[in-house]
Amino acid sequence: MEGNSAERDGRRRRSADSKRRIVEAMLELVREGAVSPSADDVAARAGVGRRTVFRLFSDMEGIYREMQAIMRDRVAPVRAIPLSGDTPAARLDALIDRRVRLFEELMPVSVAASVHRHRSPQLQADHAAIQAELRAILFDVLGDSALPDPLDREALDAALSINLWIRLRMEQKLDVAASSAILHRLAAAVIGSASSSSNGST
Repeated sequence: MEGNSAERDGRRRRSADSKRRIVEAMLELVREGAVSPSADDVAARAGVGRRTVFRLFSDMEGIYREMQAIMRDRVAPVRAIPLSGDTPAARLDALIDRRVRLFEELMPVSVAASVHRHRSPQLQADHAAIQAELRAILFDVLGDSALPDPLDREALDAALSINLWIRLRMEQKLDVAASSAILHRLAAAVIGSASSSSNGST
């Protein structure tokens, strides 16, 4: 009995190790620019057989879900950075700097997951939850009085989205510093425009 128990424990440890290596292999591949790595690519990078991949994961979506869970853990310290500043504008600048670090970390995974999101309710739900959290944090930092016009709030949310970050970094080929500067400029433009409109209406 003890021998059988030890054997089962050994199999579980080997399976857990293989699962971890598969997910880490997927992360490495998407960070290297492979938008949709195949099971064969992942298996080769992880040093396991293709059959092992599908024994531990029912489909490739399962690997993406595990990958997103790992990324959430890795970016948790960035998300926990306190937002300093005595004014909403100063706190917004701090929030943008924090988002730059967050988006740069998440960008490869977000791009890869987007390829499969249209056919995965779970990936869609994960994406929606992240977007809702980012919106809530943004509007909490601003407060209700900074941007009373709903359209201004939506404009700022779009300007500080990971979708724009991906465009700046991957399509427009801008570096992190330039992309970060653009986010700050867009935020300042939205807030400045809202302030001008408010002053003009009084």
